[in-house]
Amino acid sequence: MKYTKLNIPDVVLIEPEIFGDDRGFFMETFREDEFKTSITDTSFVQDNHSKSTRGILRGLHYQIKQPQGKLVRVTSGQVFDVAVDLRKTSPYFGQWAGIELSSKNKKMLWVPPGFAHGFYVLSNEAEFLYKCTDYYAPEHEKSIIWNDSDLAIDWPILPGTRPLLSSKDEKGISFAAAQVYS
Repeated sequence: MKYTKLNIPDVVLIEPEIFGDDRGFFMETFREDEFKTSITDTSFVQDNHSKSTRGILRGLHYQIKQPQGKLVRVTSGQVFDVAVDLRKTSPYFGQWAGIELSSKNKKMLWVPPGFAHGFYVLSNEAEFLYKCTDYYAPEHEKSIIWNDSDLAIDWPILPGTRPLLSSKDEKGISFAAAQVYS
């Protein structure tokens, strides 16, 4: 696998080696030994799978207690994936990294604990899988509004549309008012 640090070095793009022929393809999507050597020594305790349609934006979510690191990938369709650094002591605090993930490019993204995470669906449908380093704890979940002016995330919103949000995400708070990690 190829590991590339993004503009926030703790956010890592992972490109698997793909072996393909006229019958299809094979690739490893996770190797614990290599992940621990190349990225971080952590364990995953929960796998999640979501399906969304074009124009849906999920996020920006994080858990203030039981923060989750996430290894994310798309198995069907295409999304724009975003990680926002919420670690107050980080030199990248308040900055974001974004990358297109798709079933075609087969790229994965490591989003460490201490980040808010979200994605926007670019294809008709997208299936999104992610491994988490801690359990989902809805009582600790927070949501920052997707279009916060301080973050200025350059979402590739389809022209003439507004993203489809959950009621929880509609009520997301500003970055300035968000509880962050010390």
